[in-house]
Amino acid sequence: MARKRRELTDAQWARLAPLLPPQKPARGRPANEHRAVVEAIICWLRTGVPWRDLPREQGSWHTVSSRFSRWCQQGVWERVLAGLQAQADARGELDWLLHFIDSSIIRAHQHAAGAKGGIQRPRRSAAVGAASAPSSS
Repeated sequence: MARKRRELTDAQWARLAPLLPPQKPARGRPANEHRAVVEAIICWLRTGVPWRDLPREQGSWHTVSSRFSRWCQQGVWERVLAGLQAQADARGELDWLLHFIDSSIIRAHQHAAGAKGGIQRPRRSAAVGAASAPSSS
């Protein structure tokens, strides 16, 4: 039997798993295994395919998309990022002076350039100006 391709190594999963919500909910049906769902989310992020086009071996696209959305709303991903950063910082692997991104590094989308700024005021029609009385005598 062929080994399933993994997005995360076992060492990476060992760091990530404790930062996720409990696997077994307090009530209701047991949730699908977190690792399988996270692997599918990573596949979706890596490939950019629509949810419905996730490969069947990744599991139900609906389960993956609803778990991703629910965790976004609950702030799980922000807590995961903060936890992973704290772990890396504790191991001395994070240099806060080197690991940052700001707007001077990221290119703007092509449609973001060249737009007029400020409030756009409607121009007075030339016909309205011609019909009005002269402003000087």
